[in-house]
Amino acid sequence: MSRRHLSAAVAAVLAAGLVTGGATAAPGPGPRQPVVGEPRTEHGCARIEDRLPELSQWPRVDSRVDSTPADERRIRGILDGMTLAEKVGQMTQPEIAAITPDEVREYGIGSVLNGGGSWPGRDKHAAPEAWLALADAYWDASRASRTRVPVIWGIDAVHGNNNVYGATIFPHNIGLGAAHDPCLVRDIGEATAEQIRATGQDWAFAPTLAVPLDDRWGRTYEGFSEDPRITRAYGYEATIGLQGKGKRRVGVLATAKHFIGDGGTIGGKDQGVNPSSEAEMINVHGQGYYGALAAGAQTVMVSFNSWTNEELGIDEGKLHGSRLAVNDILKGKMGFDGLVVSDWNGIGQVPGCTNASCPQAINAGIDVVMVPNDWKAFIANTIAQVEDGRIPMSRIDDAVTRILRVKLRAGVLDGEKPSRRHHAGSADALEARELAREAVRKSQVLLKNDNRVLPLSPRSKVLVVGKSADSLQNQTGGWTLTWQGTGNTNADFPHGTTILGGLKEVLGERNVVFSENGDVDPTGFDAVVAVIGETPYAEGVGDLGKRSLEAAKLYPNDLAVLDKVSGKGTPVVTVYVSGRPLHVNKELNRSDAFVAAWLPGTEGGGVADLLVRGRHAYPGYTGKLSFSWPRSACQTPLDAGGDPLFKAGYGLKSRQTGNVGVLDETSPEFGCSGNGGGGTATEDLELHVRTDVAPYRSYIGSPDNWGGTELGPDGEAAHGSITVVPADVNVQGDAMKTTWTGTGPGQVYLQNPAGGTDLRGYLNADAALVFDVIVHQAPAARTVVSTHCQYPCFAEVDATGLFGGLPAGAKSTVKIPISCFAQGGLDLENVNTPFLVYTEGAFQASFANVRWVPKAASDPDAKTCAELT
Repeated sequence: MSRRHLSAAVAAVLAAGLVTGGATAAPGPGPRQPVVGEPRTEHGCARIEDRLPELSQWPRVDSRVDSTPADERRIRGILDGMTLAEKVGQMTQPEIAAITPDEVREYGIGSVLNGGGSWPGRDKHAAPEAWLALADAYWDASRASRTRVPVIWGIDAVHGNNNVYGATIFPHNIGLGAAHDPCLVRDIGEATAEQIRATGQDWAFAPTLAVPLDDRWGRTYEGFSEDPRITRAYGYEATIGLQGKGKRRVGVLATAKHFIGDGGTIGGKDQGVNPSSEAEMINVHGQGYYGALAAGAQTVMVSFNSWTNEELGIDEGKLHGSRLAVNDILKGKMGFDGLVVSDWNGIGQVPGCTNASCPQAINAGIDVVMVPNDWKAFIANTIAQVEDGRIPMSRIDDAVTRILRVKLRAGVLDGEKPSRRHHAGSADALEARELAREAVRKSQVLLKNDNRVLPLSPRSKVLVVGKSADSLQNQTGGWTLTWQGTGNTNADFPHGTTILGGLKEVLGERNVVFSENGDVDPTGFDAVVAVIGETPYAEGVGDLGKRSLEAAKLYPNDLAVLDKVSGKGTPVVTVYVSGRPLHVNKELNRSDAFVAAWLPGTEGGGVADLLVRGRHAYPGYTGKLSFSWPRSACQTPLDAGGDPLFKAGYGLKSRQTGNVGVLDETSPEFGCSGNGGGGTATEDLELHVRTDVAPYRSYIGSPDNWGGTELGPDGEAAHGSITVVPADVNVQGDAMKTTWTGTGPGQVYLQNPAGGTDLRGYLNADAALVFDVIVHQAPAARTVVSTHCQYPCFAEVDATGLFGGLPAGAKSTVKIPISCFAQGGLDLENVNTPFLVYTEGAFQASFANVRWVPKAASDPDAKTCAELT
């Protein structure tokens, strides 16, 4: 299998026999279904078991939260009084930027959400009062509807209430996994619930219960561990923290997500294919759900990924359309009686469906449909599909029963408006700095400590270098204020402390000198502290694809900084900020000590607390890896049985030295795909998939600046004759929506700023330039698609008729043979701009998923060169 070996993954954590820790067998004839209940405890919280029982089938999960017969009679009474339109309204979840309070009343909407980077009034710095005012407006509107059923608001509070300005941001889950402390996770859940109440929401889209098995996945940091034992215990405590310990009524609604197997896709591809056997789904990917559901999680979010393995006869496809996964397994076998919610436009990925229409997904068991923008069409379509029999009325009634049940248990049906609830508007509730700092300390993992460099003397004078030393954006990572975590500055975190700030606090300002690029001679300093690592990303954008795990290829400037300060006689301590393990052999060789700091959030002082001796009575470094760390650049998937450099569970204490030695620095020149040079290409050359794929970057050009203006971190750029903003073609924010105003020429393009690349292998492979596009306004003047071999070397095809002939407003996939460009004189041995669209007239289109695909020129829907002249 091109993944972690199932035998290694399962054998390390599963063993038949001991059926404690919440698993028993139900009596009855035939194979007995196992039953999972509340876990064994340690220190008052769920215990991380030494081993888990291997299950032969899906277990029933006994939830600590239940309803009384009176509750169910009340729910039935409300349901019986609702019209079909009102029921479908309860099932519909629009985004706050796309719905007004009056529309909530008119359509009887059951819930709203705000996506990452969406705020009241589009104000990134909205105060708690602004959030509460909008929450109250939605609440009042819903209470003014005929049914008077209150609306609820869901938010991606995945490491604190991370969309909200001024909120304390906790370490991402990968760091919490390294703490091996379920009680800490419960405390953070409780603090996050208070933060959510401060701004008026009811529902957290957390915790993520993925078991990431390939670190190329851009959401690796959202998983607690590659070890499902940790995920099981943490899933329980994260849910208890958010919802509380009540058995009839709960607090802030928790969401067990994403069901199921998002961490096990081939190649770590976001929203990709998980080929697991059913046994692996049950015993690895299911474990977090057993914990969360036993704790009473009231909502489950379906995953974008597919579940397919032809050899094993598994062909569920996209899980949003899988009746087996949602209805039969989750609701049937596992006994989940809460509500199931789709992910962002997830129904639109089911074959035969659109974002606004998918009877298959509703029939599969989805109760609440996250349909951010197309919600009016979804309501109309769903009503029609019930009326014509494609969706049974019984399925609608089941969905709304579950929604009302969850609202009753959450106290919403009998509760007060958001501004009257405990913690509403409280600035103090948004802050949990001491808890966050504790979490940072417990999550740090010391990987190398030659000559006991750490901890430093409190009297040390240090030189601090590196791009992440004074960057709260890099510390907090994705899902922070914005969706991808980009576009932030230190000023966006008024209560945050950078790692540099923490060092100044513990050592004193006069003993800390900062040079981001390492241009200060380290001689005379007691130590150099280099704070380097990854920059922010979130789903999709963070995928590495065919690139290797080599940090020096991904972030070459980090290595350049280390080269300036290492080997000069002053010990170098590297603090590595990242959302996953990376191949850092070069960085380790240039460091005397090396700390995996993960994504620590807003309390960088917690990092400094352990770097310096005697700051407080802390025990020093206690964190242990919850993910294996690669020895080589292409060593993924990887687990403890795959000869990692550091196994999961590794971590030095402050006075330990370890024995890392000098590490091999060899790595493949062209990533892990094997492409490059001549020969025949076999892998896609991805250029822009949700975002730019390195080394390519997106630019616009016009008479304002023919040299090119790069799209900013917000995905936007503007000249007088051309503008680009993000848009949705396949998934959220994956497209470059480009508008030519008609006032002059302009072009949008993808270019490698470092120069040309040998792409002859794609011509040999009969490849095509492939991209998805929605034409919003057909071109009014001649329009070309071109590729460049370092201008003025280029070739182009006439695409005026191509774009003009595509259906307006609908997604199309265009395939242009690379041979057409070769015939036009393109030097394929030196291609630096593999995609460019130019026109001089008015034209508007959204471009997404741009790549060169081997053999695609032979596809029946590929254009011929004759059609493009």
